[in-house]
Amino acid sequence: MTATLAEIAAVCDAELRGDPADEITNVASLHNAAPGDLTFYANKRYRADLETTRASAVMLAATDVPACPTASLVTEDPYLAYAKAARFLNPAPEFAPGVHPTAVIEANADIAADCFIGANTVVGCNAVIGARTYIGPGCVVEAGVKIGSHCHIHSRATLMERVEIGMRVLIHPGVVIGADGYGIANDSGRWLKIPQLGNVMIGDDVEIGANTTIDRGAIENTVIEAGVKIDNQVQIGHNVRVGEHTAIAGGAVVAGSTKIGRRCMIGGASAIAGHIEIADDVVLTGMSGVSNSITQAGVYSSGVPITDNMTWRRNMVRFRRLDELARRVAAMEKLIE
Repeated sequence: MTATLAEIAAVCDAELRGDPADEITNVASLHNAAPGDLTFYANKRYRADLETTRASAVMLAATDVPACPTASLVTEDPYLAYAKAARFLNPAPEFAPGVHPTAVIEANADIAADCFIGANTVVGCNAVIGARTYIGPGCVVEAGVKIGSHCHIHSRATLMERVEIGMRVLIHPGVVIGADGYGIANDSGRWLKIPQLGNVMIGDDVEIGANTTIDRGAIENTVIEAGVKIDNQVQIGHNVRVGEHTAIAGGAVVAGSTKIGRRCMIGGASAIAGHIEIADDVVLTGMSGVSNSITQAGVYSSGVPITDNMTWRRNMVRFRRLDELARRVAAMEKLIE
């Protein structure tokens, strides 16, 4: 859609320095923006791109206005303002209600009249689908699943039996919710499967990225609370609880029965052990390994940053000798005492 700078400034609560009647038709990066585009500046590394941008307007902080060659939308958080503007200029597409002829709707399924069910999608018996929910092609909604209103479920998502989804939930392609958790017991050297009897409860306004898996609980439920944002290819184990408005980046793994607090940020490729608790407002930087509970808010990191191969090899040799060196230091301290 097209909007004036005045309209965008109102949506983003930004101070406009430019012509209110100028029209914006698209968003773009600083480097690639053209007249009619809106962009933002929030990282000093792109200062040169700011000074040469061809955008019609830039969202930025007040201190950066002198370097901007075009109209400015001044705000304390340019990235957040950009997100609001991008949503305003690119509203979610509307859809016409209906059920595709190839969809399979089993007995007693309760589907609101204004929903859309895509080609080759299966809806099991006693499933409930709320108003204005879109379910794309090739999805499987098993028996007893409950889906709230205004959800958008993309192609090939699988919601297994009895899963419950809140309102305004966005589920990307390939997501599997409610598969069995990894529950096995050792019986004299052979593995015995433990029935997974719990469920998965997804709160309102949750987003779940492509090919992410969320396992059902072993006895109690796996719970994803309201406002949680989960990236692609994340694994959530059985009986996990993720607190409100937590964000989990791609490739993260959360083992069973772990509780993650509210407003946490979990970096990509992090691995969180089972049966631990993470407090509210914890940030884990990328590739963090968490084996013990975190009881206080803050930023936590682990892992070894990349370095050249020869340095890494030397460091690994020294790492193998840490125990020996620690023993020698302890012995020397004892002699000194």
